[in-house]
Parts: sequence; C-alpha cells; structure tokens
Amino acid sequence: MSDSPTPQQALMLWCLLGRGGTALQGTLVPEVKPADRTALVAGGHLTVEKQARALRLTVTDKGWNWAGTHMDVALPPAFRVLQDWLRRIGADLAASGRPLADFVGPVPDEPPPETPTTRKKAAEAPPKAEGSKAAKGAKTADGNERTARTEKAVSSRKKGGAKKSAGPPEAPAPRKRTGSRKTVPLGKTTSPTPPLSPEHIRTRIEAAYLALTGGERAKAVRLSALRAELADLDRATVDAGLAAILKGDRTARLSQFSDPRSLDDAEREAAFSPAGEPFHILRIQS
Repeated sequence: MSDSPTPQQALMLWCLLGRGGTALQGTLVPEVKPADRTALVAGGHLTVEKQARALRLTVTDKGWNWAGTHMDVALPPAFRVLQDWLRRIGADLAASGRPLADFVGPVPDEPPPETPTTRKKAAEAPPKAEGSKAAKGAKTADGNERTARTEKAVSSRKKGGAKKSAGPPEAPAPRKRTGSRKTVPLGKTTSPTPPLSPEHIRTRIEAAYLALTGGERAKAVRLSALRAELADLDRATVDAGLAAILKGDRTARLSQFSDPRSLDDAEREAAFSPAGEPFHILRIQS
C-alpha cells in the first residue's frame, strides 16, 4: 500500500493514538476491519501481537510521524467534527513546536476487552430475585395477621351478642369540636384583599432598597435581593412597581450587569424583562 492510509485507516490510527498509541482491538470503536488492519501493518504504521485471546494493536514510530504531519487528513464523513478538531490541534502544535506524542501523553488505563465468553456468561447469568423471599414472608405474615384479626372480631361479636339483648343499634356519640371556626353572617361574603396602589408599591420598593443598603442611596442593589426583601408581595406586584420606575421615575434607575458571565441562575430568575431585555440592578437616588 502507499504511505497514505485511507480515511477509514486514518480513523483507526487516531482511535489508537487517542489511547496513547496502543490498545486491544476489541476495545476500539468503530470496529476494526481485518483488511484495514492488514494494510496498516503492511505499510509499517502498525504492529499486531497476540495477548491472551485478544489482539493488541500498536502504532509504530512511522505511524506516529505520519499522524503528526497529517493532522488535516480526510476522515470518514461521519467523523467531520473530529477532523475539524484535529486541524485546530495540529495548527496549535505547529505554532508551539510541540510534538504530537507530548500532547497525547502516557497510555491510559484500558477497559477489559469484551469476548464471546464474557458475553455468554452475562447472557446466561440468572436474574437476581431480590426481595422475593422478603415479599413472600411479608405476604404470609400479613395473611396470618388478617386471619387473626378476623377470628378475634368474630369472637368479639359472638361474646357481645350473648351479653346484649336484641334491639336497635346505638347511635354513635357526637364528635367533640376542637378549635373555633369563624362564621360569616348570612348575606355577607368575604372580599379579596384590594390591590396595592402604585404609590404604595413604590414606597414598599424604596423601603426594601434602603433596608438592603443600610439607609444609603445611589448604591446598586440586585433585584434578586430586592425580591427576597419583598417576599410578601407576588412577582406581578413587584414587576408593576419596577415597570413604573422604568417608565420615567427620575429618582430611580434600572440597569444591567456589564458582564453577562457574572450572572448566576438566581440573578437570571429575578431579572425584570418587560420586553425581552433583562434588568438586574436597581439604584434609587436622593
């Protein structure tokens, strides 16, 4: 064969290099085809040796050198993302003068190969019936308990019937009421709590702001902290107050974080986004 492996053979080499340059054939994905393995061995890029009942594939020095100078080589279409990453890594190694072997590093620990024997043992292993004995015991005990209760109830009814004469059944004793229940006079209904006025909401927001700043003004307060301070108000009420501030409150101003990466989930959740543009900070002037 030529010194240029096919895209599938190049992928096989990169699979091995990803394992440090050596691996058992059975652990590689995608599956190694014998024709590709034979071609790489014939070209001097690969060696094969028996290890127990498996085959160990190892990239030769020629294979390492070829890979280090062909990091932009074509791979099968399904592995385009790998090909793009190899090109980026190759450009970085070329700029720094770092060899590919230094980048790959030592050989990592390998997973054990799957063989027909291990697959057969796994398939023949009987399923564990955990809890079956306990469930059976519980069922028996439960059945005995129900039987005992039934016999006791029958015996009790027989004894009671011998002592008491026939007659109408006794009415159950009235239950005692615990606690007190508020009653509403007929013709009257309870009315819901009236909504807060815009002035009242603005006053509550400013009071919460000053509580968070220790009485100081012109300081940045996160809306997550403000909402927590106004926990007794629902979100729609607080949003209505913030919307009024945004419309034209000369003494208060809403703003955003300059660096979106500094936002955490709590800040994103607490943001006020009237038109898809989130605000996270409130400042109230004197």
